[in-house]
Parts: sequence; structure tokens; C-alpha cells
Amino acid sequence: MLGPVILAASRSDKMRRFISAAPGTKQVVDRFIAGETVEQVVPIIEDAADKGLEVTLDVVGEDITTPAQAAAARDAYLELVGRLKDLGLGTRAEMSVKLSMFGQALEDGHELALANVRPVVEAAAAIGTTVTLDAEDHTTLDSMFAIHEELRKDYPQTGCVIQAYLFRTEDDARRLAAAGSRVRIVKGAYKEPASVAYQDKAEIDKAYVRILKTLMEGEGYPMIGSHDPRLIAIAQELGRKAGRKLDEYEFQMLYGIRSDEHIRLAAEGHRMRVYTAYGTDWYGYFMRRLAEKPANLLFFGRSILTKG
Repeated sequence: MLGPVILAASRSDKMRRFISAAPGTKQVVDRFIAGETVEQVVPIIEDAADKGLEVTLDVVGEDITTPAQAAAARDAYLELVGRLKDLGLGTRAEMSVKLSMFGQALEDGHELALANVRPVVEAAAAIGTTVTLDAEDHTTLDSMFAIHEELRKDYPQTGCVIQAYLFRTEDDARRLAAAGSRVRIVKGAYKEPASVAYQDKAEIDKAYVRILKTLMEGEGYPMIGSHDPRLIAIAQELGRKAGRKLDEYEFQMLYGIRSDEHIRLAAEGHRMRVYTAYGTDWYGYFMRRLAEKPANLLFFGRSILTKG
């Protein structure tokens, strides 16, 4: 089980320095990270729009230790909203945010994160787009869901993410489906203890399907975050059984992974959104991508050996 080891390494400063200095790192990072600045990401947004794809944009960075850093994260997203407005891409691109970037883990972090994320959500709404609150480890979720509920009072289109591997998620899904929320379901990419999360892949997949069925049969807008062909096919069947039209749910996949599948689903008439991360603080995001799929780790290893 390499995944938990890699996730532990994602919090190690020593490993961060080693990975950053490895000769093949940039080649692999460039596969998952679209660029370091807004300007580098703009052509990717435009290309996706030309192909009939939509995007959700994530300014990477999670280890916030001061209120000033949290304010800087807020300002980075506001800069992004400004560029989307200038390009007229508000209806093709939304944003995904991690509340840890907005100060959630700091003193009075719940109030600080809400205060920082609110202007981003407000600015997004003003240009015709929205924000989805990403899920992080289980200790942060009560705060995330409370902030989500508060934001939806004024901006009901604000989305959130639920993670199939957590025991609590089936209850969360029932509540959110009834509320008409925009909900992205993913398997989960944090190291969680057996007391709160399924550890076996087969059990996680079963939970994913149960939760997805709840979302499809509910009143909300499901967003299926998966690259798994079997789960994608199941989602299509559940959508048909629930009487949903193709624009009443969407698929989401990561930038740099299964790009041909992005095009195929869009060509079939599905809404297909590409989760596109950018920024300089890429390490934590990058390590979770390695942990999620052994093939990513093999690709990274081959790159280091080739470049070394």
C-alpha cells in the first residue's frame, strides 16, 4: 500500500526538498499542473472551451500559517476572477477552493476562512460563474459544510465536495441532495484512519455507487469526479434511471489524466469539466496525484531515472 506512504510524505519538508530537486520532477509536475501564473493558464482555458470542455480552476497551496498568507490566497483567486471576466469565460470556468488556503486552520480559522472566501464567491457570481469548496481531511469537514451552508444563503449555486471513503458521507449526501446543492463526489485522497474511513478499495467503490445513486435521485446537481471507466458507466446508467438529461449532471476529471476521455464524453453530449490546478506551491497537490494511482508513481520514477 504505497498510497498512505506517499500521503505521509506530502507533509514532509525533507521529502518536499528532495522531490523538488529531482531531475525528472518538472516533467511530471507539468503533466498535472497547468502553469504557475494566471497568464500561463489562460491558453488552456481557451483551448478547453474550443473543445467543448469546461474547467474548474484551483490555485494550489494549502500550508497557510499566517493571516497574511490567507489574504494573499484570497487575492490570487480575485485576480483569477478578473482575468476570467476580461476573457468572457465566466460561464465556461468555475473555481475550486480549499478553505485551508483561506486560513481555516489558524486561530479563529472558521470565521477567517469564511471572511476570505466570501468575496471570491461574490466576485465569481458577478461574472456568471461559481465556486466549489473542496473537501480536505475529515477534521475540517464540519467547518467546510457550515461555511458552505452560510454562503448558499446568498449564493445558492456554491458547490461542495464529498468523499466516498468516509463513513459519514452517505448521511451528508442525503442532506445535500435534498437541499438542491451542486455536489462533487470523489473517492477521497487524504490519509484517513480506519475509525472514520473505508480502507479497502472495493468497499470505497461500493460506497461511491451508493452515494452517487442518492445524488442522482435527489434534487441537486451531481458532479462525478472519477477517471474509473466502470464508475463512469455506472453514473451514466444511474442518470438514465433517474430520468436526468445529460446537462443535469456532469463529469469531472483532472487535467493531464485521460484527456481522450474528456473529449469522448463531451462529444457524447455530456458536460465535462477539467479540474485544472496551477500555481507555484504544487507539492501537496502533486503528491496526492501520485498517491491516487500507482501508474502515476511509475511514470514519475521512470522520469527521474531517465533524467538522472
